[in-house]
Amino acid sequence: FVSVFFGGGTPSLMPPQTLAPLLNRLASLGLISDETEITLEANPGTLDLDHLTGYRDLGINRLSVGVQSFHAEVLAALGRIHDADQAIQMIQHAQDIGFRRLNVDLMHGTPHQTPEIARGDLEIIRSLGITHLSWYQLTIEPNTAFFSRPPTLPSEEALETTEETGSDLIASMGLEQYEVSAYAKPGEEAQHNLNYWQFGDYFGIGAGAHGKITTDRGIVRTQRTRQPDHYLARSSFMATEQPLSNGHLSAECLMNGLRLKSGISHACFHQRTGLDADQFRAEHLADADSLGLLTPDRFQASELGWRHLNRILEMLV
Repeated sequence: FVSVFFGGGTPSLMPPQTLAPLLNRLASLGLISDETEITLEANPGTLDLDHLTGYRDLGINRLSVGVQSFHAEVLAALGRIHDADQAIQMIQHAQDIGFRRLNVDLMHGTPHQTPEIARGDLEIIRSLGITHLSWYQLTIEPNTAFFSRPPTLPSEEALETTEETGSDLIASMGLEQYEVSAYAKPGEEAQHNLNYWQFGDYFGIGAGAHGKITTDRGIVRTQRTRQPDHYLARSSFMATEQPLSNGHLSAECLMNGLRLKSGISHACFHQRTGLDADQFRAEHLADADSLGLLTPDRFQASELGWRHLNRILEMLV
């Protein structure tokens, strides 16, 4: 495997000894090596130094830390259980014991956030020497507390200021944007996420987990049963298996791939979908080409297209 990713809810609630049998089994089958990127999602309020040391000793070599903000009022609005000091301390502890690869998740466009507060969050990222940053705008999703009780959010003007000044500050740290919301030092891009955005295969293991697998029947989306007791009973651990049609294949491939600054090549598109790239482009993206939104030799947003990415994606729906 290129990568193993422990995500979902809050996997850092699991002690290292719970993860050990799985990683040991993968190693015994020859599925992971010292080169495999093994990431654990972690929340600052759930980890101490002993757990961090245990994860490191298991071979976990990358942490993705859900900080979201270092500002108390913003954290309270988001319902986070940690404070800024806990987040900073956890990151520093991880660095001190040898975790060289760290991602931090930060939100902008949140309740109570001003451009100055957003900049303050990024200045802390600079001071910590973070090599990978996920910096994304809050979106209000259905079936969430914010959807049923919409909060007051920053104005469009404030958002624009935050994004402009924030992007400049991130670039000054030597972090290069390689995806819509992902920034990294050269060579520190997340292999797990790159595989996902490039429409690669992945196995979903655990209750509620999603997967995408290429089989002799075509490309299949899988979802495990959401109920942990059913999953553990092994009676009905697979909830759905859905083969993807050609229409869904092409749309999903490009809606992921175009999020990458580098896009995806015509050859990769053909390899992932089995479809002819030139024919698909002529039939579905001729308007994007005529408007100069795509580069001519690959599925990649031009400089103009990057600013109007949603317009390109709408052509795929």
